[in-house]
Amino acid sequence: MFETIAKGLLIGFLVSSPMGPINMLTIQRTLNRGRWHGFVTGLGSVLSDLVYALVTLVGLSFVSDFLTEHESGLQLFGGIILIFFGIGVFRSNPLRGWKPDMMAGETRYVKDFISAFLITVSNAAIILVFVGLFARFSFNPLPDGPVSVIVGLGSFLFAASTWWFLLTSFVSHLRKHFNRRGLILLNRTIGILLMLVGVGGILLSVFPNLRP
Repeated sequence: MFETIAKGLLIGFLVSSPMGPINMLTIQRTLNRGRWHGFVTGLGSVLSDLVYALVTLVGLSFVSDFLTEHESGLQLFGGIILIFFGIGVFRSNPLRGWKPDMMAGETRYVKDFISAFLITVSNAAIILVFVGLFARFSFNPLPDGPVSVIVGLGSFLFAASTWWFLLTSFVSHLRKHFNRRGLILLNRTIGILLMLVGVGGILLSVFPNLRP
């Protein structure tokens, strides 16, 4: 159970942290409208990620025997996906195409939540990232029963929500001295982390004796 929790936490962080459109929208709303508008925007993204996590788990459940027989190969595949994703995150400029929100006044939290959900769920390519992460960490709590699924997805939700809480808190605290160039550095750091996780998966698939 502890292993499921740890994997869920790590996957939740890795999925949420790369600086893409939804992260920029969250930061923008935090700067322009306040911390809680930004946090609610992040939660909309979390709901979308949960949908894709469930889709990935259900899909993997139909091929559970295949996954067991080809665990090393799938870890290799997942590691390669994460390396390419990490390279994309590292090379991307989160400020490109970014425009300040000129809408004046407050908006309802429900609108912030729904808009973030729709933006994130429209990016169906994220499911490849989930497949890569689930394969890399052998994350599949379905065979262990509903309690394991709830614990695993609960850990995922906790980590993802914590990321948005910390990000919006940080941006809100430094809103008067906010340096957007720092986003590029953060993006590159996360990109390197994703690549390292991918390399680790490849090494474990090639050298299974390294597994604990």
